[in-house]
Amino acid sequence: MSAPERTPYTQISTFLRYVEWPVLPEVGQKLISTLNDEDADTYMVCKIIRKDPALTATLMRMANSAMFGLSGTVETLERAVSVVGMSLVRTRALSICIVRSYHLPVGMNPAEFWRFCMLCAGYAQWLADLCEVDDQEAWLGGMMLRLGEINLGQVVPSSLPKIELKPIQPGERWLRQRQLIGFDEGEVTAELAHHWDFPSGLVNGLRHAGQPLLSTDFHKLAAVLHLAGRLADAGEVTEATVEALPVMLLQLLHLDPQTLCINPPDAQTLADMSAFLG
Repeated sequence: MSAPERTPYTQISTFLRYVEWPVLPEVGQKLISTLNDEDADTYMVCKIIRKDPALTATLMRMANSAMFGLSGTVETLERAVSVVGMSLVRTRALSICIVRSYHLPVGMNPAEFWRFCMLCAGYAQWLADLCEVDDQEAWLGGMMLRLGEINLGQVVPSSLPKIELKPIQPGERWLRQRQLIGFDEGEVTAELAHHWDFPSGLVNGLRHAGQPLLSTDFHKLAAVLHLAGRLADAGEVTEATVEALPVMLLQLLHLDPQTLCINPPDAQTLADMSAFLG
């Protein structure tokens, strides 16, 4: 069933009737189930990942690249988990499954899109470490945040050229999406995350990432994702890009702008997709 060109939609539920969610690989589904399982351990996670040899090989490339930040060579998946932790390996494995499950619509540049996702993920993890938010949940949320735009483009393809018209100022993409369609990519990604049975904390963080100050309850993860998305739009962390961030969000997260400008993460390293591609 094709969607009528009647935008903006007044209810996201109407829009969702025309969305076809991607099918996550079985390994990805099982990894998500471990996020809700307090008894999940290294053995369980490694056993799930090893069912997919290609996924295992990609993770090992990551472990031996700058992405994991290790100084020596890692030869086994178990060793990678023991050095960097189960949570990090699991989120990277999930990100690979997610990338595999998506096909971008015409009008979206794959290299540019996935670079943004990785950059947003890296900035989200960095900010989360500074304000007592789970850094791996933040990384995964940052990586997933823009996925909803793929669904926006699938349902309303005529909106993509307008949404992606250059230049795009930090945060402007969300505004264009709300004006053209009625809601932003984060709200759609939240529905995807709910469909895939991700934990409610991640779902809520994504849902309010575009407008974190409008939520009845302030979600720190949503605020982190909002700031990360703006920094990813800007490309690099500089005095100018930090100065342009919403002051209220920085205050609520107890983030000092001057501190953010001291030794920020390298954008080129964060956005490196070479380990994914092999």
